[in-house]
Amino acid sequence: MMTNMKRLLLLCTLLISFTSFADELSDAGDAYRNGDYTTAFTLSEKLAEQGIAKEQYNLGWMYYEGDGTPQDYKAAFKWYTKSAEQGDAKAQSNLGVMYYKGNGTPQDYKEAFNWYTKSAEQGNEKGQYHLSVMHDKGRGTPQDYKKAFKWCVKAAEQGYAKAQLSLGMMYADGKGAPYSNEEAFKWYTKSAEQGDVEAWIRRLHMRVMIKLLLLFK
Repeated sequence: MMTNMKRLLLLCTLLISFTSFADELSDAGDAYRNGDYTTAFTLSEKLAEQGIAKEQYNLGWMYYEGDGTPQDYKAAFKWYTKSAEQGDAKAQSNLGVMYYKGNGTPQDYKEAFNWYTKSAEQGNEKGQYHLSVMHDKGRGTPQDYKKAFKWCVKAAEQGYAKAQLSLGMMYADGKGAPYSNEEAFKWYTKSAEQGDVEAWIRRLHMRVMIKLLLLFK
């Protein structure tokens, strides 16, 4: 039987290990935010190899961007896959992008659709936006404007600028959504306020057209 002293020693050992682990996670994040990508990569690699999903995602990101290591799409694909299979929504969305573009893996729209769906269903705004695009274009799934609209709304309502622009376009065209210049202008505005240039141009065009219509009314 384990004595009280042994239990106490075990508890202390676990506590020290947990504190050390938490410090390493924090150090990796701090190093990346401070632009010390080499240190961030080294720390993230160590944690990723221990099976930490978040750090597997971070390691995939650094391989994809070439931060702290030479750019390597195959390595990025490997680590995104490990993280995505553990349920990390960001990794699932990014893995979908890799399948969609054929970076680090053969292009496969069905696999892209599969991973976008997993990410979107967890509430990730980028996954929701990408899933909307797949439905809109009919890639990896039959074309369905109503489903494209549904997922675009979810992403736009979370503040994702690209989705807000796309939602404005859907309302302007009446594609999968009720035709509405008011809604189109509203979503163009939200996207433009985040710095999206195309949304700003489309909003400006709508303003000019409204003024011209009033002028010749």
